[in-house]
Amino acid sequence: MGFADQRFTVNLSILFTELPLLERPAAAAAAGFTAVELWWPWVDRPAPERADLDALHKAVEDAGVRLTGLNFYAGRLPGPDRGALSVPGEESERFRANIDVAADFAQALGCTALNALYGNRVDGVDPAEQDALALENLVLAARAADRIGAVLLIEALNKPESPLYPLVSAQAAVGIVDKVNQATGLANARFLMDLYHLSMNGEDLPSVIERYAAHTGHVQIADNPGRGAPGTGTLPLEDLLDRLGKAGYEGWVGLEYKPGDRPSPEAFDWLPVEARAAR
Repeated sequence: MGFADQRFTVNLSILFTELPLLERPAAAAAAGFTAVELWWPWVDRPAPERADLDALHKAVEDAGVRLTGLNFYAGRLPGPDRGALSVPGEESERFRANIDVAADFAQALGCTALNALYGNRVDGVDPAEQDALALENLVLAARAADRIGAVLLIEALNKPESPLYPLVSAQAAVGIVDKVNQATGLANARFLMDLYHLSMNGEDLPSVIERYAAHTGHVQIADNPGRGAPGTGTLPLEDLLDRLGKAGYEGWVGLEYKPGDRPSPEAFDWLPVEARAAR
């Protein structure tokens, strides 16, 4: 096994950002990829104008790529917000306003994975209150995902870059997955295993894979240090993906890394062109 045996999808919110949003799907296709994923593209609009949604839908379809994953509204990413669903007041309301909009957009493009970032802790708010709000909103998101035949992904981030984000371990994220599944009875909440974030938290990645591969609905990668392409840091990403495959994971692997100071098409030289198209 190896990189050539994986099903890769390119995150267009961190790669190809030198281009306007509507040009990125075609750029990914020109680089040889057939699958893409996105953070919620409208950072200040949980419910964009229909014309904006239609334009992005057309750009993805015209490029001939598949949308494999989409974030619910989560504020400004990358940035300090780090999610909205557990933040009382306007941000939580924005998340709720986005749930059906994001789910309907995902369904129209055949996307079957929706990622919900948990949200930062807020000064002066009881963490238990935030956790109760988060569970309430995640239940709504899980039901919307189920309506379109999708999974709901719950992700751990890393404490150095997101010090106010409470889910900074695989165990913490999987614990929320279990709570959501118990509350809904749908069993469609899954762990998003981001190997970069987990490595930044100092986790034993082979152990994480062994323990949680069966709970995992999506994987994302970037090398560490630097959050660059595989080979720019020290993570044994090819070996880790091999371990995931042997543990039974057969899903998508999202390329969620920074291209550095070079154009995005040059940031894929580690992966042969013939291995980029999903099989």
